[in-house]
Amino acid sequence: MSSVNAGDPVLGTPHKLRVAIGSAVGTTVENYDFIGYGTAAALYFGTAFFPDADPVTATLLSFATLGVGFAARPLGGIIGGYLGDKIGRRPVLITSLLVMGIATVAIGLLPTYSAVGLLAPILLVSVRVIQGLAFGAEWGGAILMTFEHAPWKRKGQYTAIPQAGFPLGLLLANLAFLLSAGLPGDWAWRVPFLLSAVLIGAGLYIRLKVEESPEFENAKQEGELVRNPLLTVIRDDWRNLLRAFSLRVAETAGYAVAITYVTSYLISNELAERPDTILAIVIAALVGLVATLFWGRLTDRVGRRPVYVFGTALIVVFGIPMFLMLNTGQVGLIIVVFVVAFALCQNSLAGAQGSWFSELFNTSTRSSGASLAYQLSAVVSGFTAFWAVGLYEAFGWAGPAVLFSVYGLIGLVAALLTPETYGPARRAEVAELTRQAELAEAGAR
Repeated sequence: MSSVNAGDPVLGTPHKLRVAIGSAVGTTVENYDFIGYGTAAALYFGTAFFPDADPVTATLLSFATLGVGFAARPLGGIIGGYLGDKIGRRPVLITSLLVMGIATVAIGLLPTYSAVGLLAPILLVSVRVIQGLAFGAEWGGAILMTFEHAPWKRKGQYTAIPQAGFPLGLLLANLAFLLSAGLPGDWAWRVPFLLSAVLIGAGLYIRLKVEESPEFENAKQEGELVRNPLLTVIRDDWRNLLRAFSLRVAETAGYAVAITYVTSYLISNELAERPDTILAIVIAALVGLVATLFWGRLTDRVGRRPVYVFGTALIVVFGIPMFLMLNTGQVGLIIVVFVVAFALCQNSLAGAQGSWFSELFNTSTRSSGASLAYQLSAVVSGFTAFWAVGLYEAFGWAGPAVLFSVYGLIGLVAALLTPETYGPARRAEVAELTRQAELAEAGAR
């Protein structure tokens, strides 16, 4: 049995909840923009930035700009992960949110094609690259700060709080687009991006009050930091990089089919009106907000892998039924599809990722390893909606349906091949260490 060292926050740090909430604000902004941009790309950007193209080509081009931002994420993950392992999690956490916020607000101020011609899509792509770099650095810092401040017994529960930024960002973005839908002209898509400034200000205020990760500080004091964490993790831990990449693909690329692409699919095929589609997503986000926290807590009870196996297996079998239900055009069934695809499929994976990915890597290379695996998968998800449009044109609805299931299969295989980091033996050990720490704390009062 391991002993409790003085520097180990077995019960978590005094600031553990503040850290989790501060991290959640950043992931909320990140996903607010991600969902907002996906919604804008599906509903508005085709005509705003590519008006000379036919409808299908305009949609493809707008989704391609979505993908460009994702393509830049691995570089942001590399930079942010490297700096997180070299200088600390906190500076990366603050800087990434600031850059991300400026770029997000800038989208709401961009001129359209009718105003400046070809310069408009060029500016759009440029801002997306900057966003991608900031987003790539954001997740690793947010999750790892939360993980390393959290109590050992509840790391799954705490890391699910910033992961809940995904459904919260989804909820806020779609509410913003729902409320702005009646605004005249381009204001229908500009206002939601401009409103993100409120979230960014709140996030910066909280993050500036957050202390550095205790695990990073301990590693620094004990001389355990490595000279080049990026090369070290690629050389020594490439298997876990590949596993985490495959696990993440199922979640993020699956979302790109089930939510981002399906939003466009419903509108373009006149299966649902825009307000009904956005309402269905809002309901799914409300359920998903609670579900993500539930899944994270469940991983502390049963382990990380069982939750992931459930979610990926569900994705595998849900692809065809999902589109059969969508094709009915019935609002009730469309709502069911979004709830299942989001709260059960996607959120079960997101709720487990924060703790599982962090535990796969050592403290000295954790930021580089988790960030790189997480953001490399973003390239796949970034172009998934683009691919889904092409598959639909070639094979009808069966194309994107099978693509969804294939992503689930990739994740399922990875889950079965990835070591369980919080199995029965580890849970028993942590329970005993927690009991010792609680007794020591009680005795010190």
